[in-house]
This record gives sequence, C-alpha cells and structure tokens, in this order.
Amino acid sequence: MTTAIQIEVRPTELDSMGHVNNAKFLEYMEWSREDWYNKAKLPYDTFTALGLGTVVVNLNINYRREARLGQHLTVSTEPIRKGRTSFALRHVIVNANDELVADANVVSVTIDLKSRKASPLPNALAKMFG
Repeated sequence: MTTAIQIEVRPTELDSMGHVNNAKFLEYMEWSREDWYNKAKLPYDTFTALGLGTVVVNLNINYRREARLGQHLTVSTEPIRKGRTSFALRHVIVNANDELVADANVVSVTIDLKSRKASPLPNALAKMFG
C-alpha cells in the first residue's frame, strides 16, 4: 500500500539559503510515515496495546532538488522490505511539476516497550509487505 500527503512549504521551514532546511524533509517524511501507519490501520495505540513500539534505526536520504516557499509537495510512503524485527519504508517527495525533490529509505525496528529490545513484527504489520 502506497500513501501520500500534500505539504505546502511554509516560511518557518526555510533556512538562510531560502529553501527548505534539510531537517524539515525528515519531518515531512515522518508525517507521511504516520499517515501510512494510520491508513494501514496501525496507529500508535494499536502498537502500544500490543506492548510494542517502532524506532527508526537507519535513514538514508537523497536531496535531489531544492524546495522553496509556497511550493506544494507530495510525500509518498510505501513498504519495501521486512525482516524478522525490522522493516523498511520508502519515501519520495515530488514537487507540483512531478520533479523529484528528495527520497529516502527508512529502516525501523519493532521493540518490546518493557524490555526495550527488538521484537518480531506483529502480523498486522508484516502483512503490509505482501
């Protein structure tokens, strides 16, 4: 399942160069990841009810094109691979001209909230990877 959110670049998201600060792209991706979880019927409360959480353990991002004030961006998220305790989601950010702005693969691990140790993916999450 691929999901997408729309973002309009705000003045507070710009750096001294007049384009979106690199850290904001990570935030955009986090918002899109949260949307993906919700649309997959895996909101935060579902994980906590199972005594589980997810933590990002690796993020590789490519900045392809600058984004500027007022631009409309689409941030998409899709599952790309799963392991026993880890999984990866791919994020792609494009502008209104469908030009690639940034892309990233984000690896997360499912953890037991009490022991704070890696835990096998719950079935509901694992099935999202086909």
